[in-house]
Amino acid sequence: MSAEPTFREKYAFPASYWNANLTELFERAAYYSMASFIVIYLGRLGLGDYWPSTLNGVLWFLVYFLPILSGTIADQIGFRRSLLMACVLLVGGYFLMGYPVWFGGQTLALQAGKEVTAGLGVMVPVAAAIVLIGIGGSFVKPCIAGTVQRTHLGKATLAFAIFYMVINVGSVFGRVTAFFVRTKLGKLDTIFIVSMVAAVLAFVVVLLLYRDPETTVDPDKPKRTIPEVLLGIFKVLRSGRFTMFMVVSSGFYFIYNQVYNVLPLYVKKTVELTPAMDLYTMANPITIVLFQLLITKLFGKLPPIKSIIVGTIIIGLAMLINVAPLYMAGGVTMKLWLPLGSLFVVMTVALIAFGELFASARLYEYIGSLAPKGQEGLFLGYANLPMAIGSLVGGPAGAFLFNKIMCAGAVKQADGLLKLDPKAAATGWIILTLFGLGSALSLWFYNRWLQKQPA
Repeated sequence: MSAEPTFREKYAFPASYWNANLTELFERAAYYSMASFIVIYLGRLGLGDYWPSTLNGVLWFLVYFLPILSGTIADQIGFRRSLLMACVLLVGGYFLMGYPVWFGGQTLALQAGKEVTAGLGVMVPVAAAIVLIGIGGSFVKPCIAGTVQRTHLGKATLAFAIFYMVINVGSVFGRVTAFFVRTKLGKLDTIFIVSMVAAVLAFVVVLLLYRDPETTVDPDKPKRTIPEVLLGIFKVLRSGRFTMFMVVSSGFYFIYNQVYNVLPLYVKKTVELTPAMDLYTMANPITIVLFQLLITKLFGKLPPIKSIIVGTIIIGLAMLINVAPLYMAGGVTMKLWLPLGSLFVVMTVALIAFGELFASARLYEYIGSLAPKGQEGLFLGYANLPMAIGSLVGGPAGAFLFNKIMCAGAVKQADGLLKLDPKAAATGWIILTLFGLGSALSLWFYNRWLQKQPA
C-alpha cells in the first residue's frame, strides 16, 4: 500500500505555476479595485445616465470576447511576453481612467446628472482606457490558465481549484485596499491608483519571477492566424446546439452584469451618498471562497445543464429580495449598521455568488459535451461568448431599466438622493427576476429539445 503524499508532495508545483497565480492575484486586485465603482465614477464625471453602464458593458465584453484572439497571440509569442505587454496596457488604462481628474481639470460631481456634460477631454481618455484595460485583461486569463494547464503535473483538479481560489483572494484584496485608500484620502479617483500599483506589482512578478512553461510554445504545432481564429467563430456558430446554448445561457451573465451596473446606481442614487460598493460586492468572492467546496461536494454530481439551470434560478431570485426594503418601515434608507437598502444589496450579491457556484463552474464542462468529437478544444475556445453577449447587452439594458423603470416617478430629496415610487422600483426588480427565471426556463426547454436530437 502506497503511503499518503505529504503536504509538500501534494502541493508541489513548478515555480511557473505559483508565479502565474501570484500574477493573477495582483491583476484581479487591480481590476476589482475599480470595478464596483466604475459606473458611479463615470456618471460623476458627467457622462449622463446611459454612457457609464454602456461603457462598462463594453469593457466586460472586451475582457470576455478578446481572449479568443489574445489567447492565440499568446500561444505564438509566449506567455511571458504576453503578460508583460498586458500589464503595461493595464497600467496605461487605469492611468487614463484617472487622467481627467488628475491632469484634465475635471471635478467629480456629488451625483451623476441625467445629461452628458463631459467633453472630449473626458470622453477620449475614458474610451482609450476601456480599450486598453479590455485588451490587457484579455491576455492575462488565457496566459495564466494556460500556465496552470501546462504545469499541473497530473493534479489538474487541485491546480485549478487553487487558481480559482487565488482569483477570489485577489478580488477581496483589491476591494479592501481600494476601500481603505479612497476613504483615507477622501477621493473616489484614488481607486485607479490602487489599480495601477497592483498592475505594476503584477508586471514585476512576471519580469523577475515568471518564466514560460517549457511547453508554452510548440514549434511543431500549427500556428493559427487571426483570420483563422475569426473564421473559427463562424464554424462553431454553424453548430445549432452551440449557438442556441450560447443565446439561452447568456441570460445568466446579463443578470450577473447588473452587480456592476444596476446595483451601484441603485445604492448611490437612492440609498446613500457615499456607498462602500467595494465592500458590498466583496460578498461575492467571500461567499465563493467559503462555500465552493461544500457546493461541489453536495451538488458536484448534478448534471451540468441542471446545475446551470439551478444557478440561473438563484441569480434571478436574488434580484427579487430588493423589493422587501421598499415596503418595510423606514424604506431603503432606514439605518441599521448600514442602510437597509444596502444590506439587501449585500444579500443579493451573496446569493448571486451561489448562482455562480452552480452555473459558471459547470459551463465549460457542458460546452465540451456539446462539441463534435475531436473539436472539443475549438469549441471551448469560444466558451466565453455567452459572457461577452450578456455583458454587452447588460450594460445599456441595465441603465435603461434603472433610469426609465425603477426611477419612474422618483422625487429628488434635499440630500440629493432620489425617493423612489415603490411600485416603479419593485417593477424593475421583478423584471430582472422574470428575466432570470425566463432564462432558466429557456435552458430547460433547450435541454428537452437537445435530448430528442440524434447523438
